[in-house]
Amino acid sequence: MSNPPAAHADCPSGISGDMFLAALIDAGLPLAVLREELGRLDLEGYRLSAHTSTRQAGIKATGITVEVTGEPQPRTWLDIRELIEKSRLAPAVKDQALAIFATLAQAEAAVHGCLAEEVHFHEVGAVDSIVDVVGAAIGLSYFQINELTASPLPMPSQGWTASAHGPLPLPAPAVCELVRGLPVYGVEVAQELVTPTGAAILKALAVGFGPLPAMTVERVGYGAGSNLRADGRPNLLRIMIGRRQDLPEAQVVTVIETSLDDWSPETFPHVSDRLFDAGALDVYLLPIQMKKGRPGFRLEVIAPPATAQGVAGRLLAETSAIGLRLREERRITLPRVLGTVATELGPVRAKLATAPQGPRLTPEYEDCRRLALASGLPIGEIYRAVLRQPEASFTPDPPENIAPAGRQGAGP
Repeated sequence: MSNPPAAHADCPSGISGDMFLAALIDAGLPLAVLREELGRLDLEGYRLSAHTSTRQAGIKATGITVEVTGEPQPRTWLDIRELIEKSRLAPAVKDQALAIFATLAQAEAAVHGCLAEEVHFHEVGAVDSIVDVVGAAIGLSYFQINELTASPLPMPSQGWTASAHGPLPLPAPAVCELVRGLPVYGVEVAQELVTPTGAAILKALAVGFGPLPAMTVERVGYGAGSNLRADGRPNLLRIMIGRRQDLPEAQVVTVIETSLDDWSPETFPHVSDRLFDAGALDVYLLPIQMKKGRPGFRLEVIAPPATAQGVAGRLLAETSAIGLRLREERRITLPRVLGTVATELGPVRAKLATAPQGPRLTPEYEDCRRLALASGLPIGEIYRAVLRQPEASFTPDPPENIAPAGRQGAGP
């Protein structure tokens, strides 16, 4: 059976709701289907159109326009929830649209210091934003997208954006709330690149952020932003749609290292945990001989580029290091999932990797140790009990419960 469809949002110029929807149309979502599905929503007073644009570095892209024909009106989160729940949209489309708006409501509530139910949407409560959000859910459903991933998001270092509350500094406060926990990076452009609606789509629906995962690309769509970038670069969002492949995944990682001869290694378990909390993929310690014949240690950390600065700061704070060496390296990793194996001795946490020669099951040490102590058996017996189980006995974790890879022995 082939892998289910997946999509990756490549966001070099950020993301907005209309760019995301336009990219889906450019990838093959028929405008007639979109209009028909939006008709299941009791929303009037607008006209939706799409156009082809080549003004972004000569790249053919799709832009959309939602022309509001009625009187604009602010809506509360409760108003929007009732509108979607009472619609004739498919249940999956309803669920995704509600998840996006719920995410937005929580961010706005945090910014304004109120309950989510009390949030009054202005910009995102307008007709065009409802069309963008519900249209995004319709498009993902049309392509039967099982998994959405995205690249790290660019954040402007200065500038202002208009709002119903007056000028707001960039990134907008709601965007800052929405990107908590997501990889971002700063760019020198005084222009809004990530809108609250765009950030909420990814926050609510994306299962991971990083480089393009291993996939067979079947469709590519470009969504054009309504404004040109101030620095002359293309203001485009690219969506790649295809099927994930169980192949070794290539990534670029940052290696951070330091040499220590005046640090107590007994704190290493604590330091290691703190580095993982900051986003490290792996941490290891090597004994070395340093100047003047002193014994010392080389502490090395592997991290994604998006979290490398935070990891480096944590390493300087938690050790006696006064300097670090950083370099980028390429690595490949086997696709793997975390889960639980049912054995006659009890459940055991394990990792299931897909190697070229077939599945490879690796039990987690702490669970094996726990069962060995409880049963009185040698720990090797526990390992063998796990490895005797058929692959069908492995139950993968749901995506939201999967721990960071470094916690489970991500390796180099």
